[in-house]
Amino acid sequence: MTANPTGQGVSLGMPQLPAPDFPADVRARLEADAKEVIARYPDSRSALLPLLHLTQSEEGYVSRTGIRFCAEVLGLTTAEVTAVATFYTMYRRRPSGDYQVGVCTNTLCAVMGGDAIFDELKQHLGVGNNETTPDGKVTLEHIECNAACDYAPVVMVNWEFFDNQTPESAKAMVDDLIAGRPVAPTRGAPLCTYKETARILAGFPDAREGVVEASGGAGPASLIGLRIARGESTQLGKVVHPRGEASAATEEGE
Repeated sequence: MTANPTGQGVSLGMPQLPAPDFPADVRARLEADAKEVIARYPDSRSALLPLLHLTQSEEGYVSRTGIRFCAEVLGLTTAEVTAVATFYTMYRRRPSGDYQVGVCTNTLCAVMGGDAIFDELKQHLGVGNNETTPDGKVTLEHIECNAACDYAPVVMVNWEFFDNQTPESAKAMVDDLIAGRPVAPTRGAPLCTYKETARILAGFPDAREGVVEASGGAGPASLIGLRIARGESTQLGKVVHPRGEASAATEEGE
């Protein structure tokens, strides 16, 4: 206890105790997985990002125990691991829902309706930004641009795309998630839980049948510019001439 100039007591609190370890069986399983991950890199500390995903797949977020585990298997300090875990927003710092619902509120998505979607979802779910529904199903957050401006406004669920959303479609989607009804992204792999997603991001294969084929590639809206540049037929028509071809106006003016 220390005193401030006014004479009132100020408690500095107790220092935080060391983080507890994982249970022995969990620790052994994670160590086996970590060994496989670390073997992919010439320098073990390069495996930190996937190992943070690995611990997140166990607990649903990066806990102090997860930070301790990463530090011990990589020979780092917990401060070094914490610095990385707090830098990237894909690492959760507290328990999260089975489904991470992120609404893009960057410029284009915002003006196309992203702000309205986010506001209505907050009211509909009864949660704020980075908060989880009482049943532990959905965590809502606003997210930065996910390079899908041609499908704005975009909602991400466990990093899978839900394109061209409206407040109504987004509310119906989260209702289905909470009720346990099937929900399919507009493109990309079928949904899995946040923990399962974290394990895939750690570099372990998704063993679900047909999931790789379902992942697909870029959608039509992303490729239309390339098709136009090649002079291919599109619904928009031939807006510009392929490179190397003179426009009709230029030819007539010569």
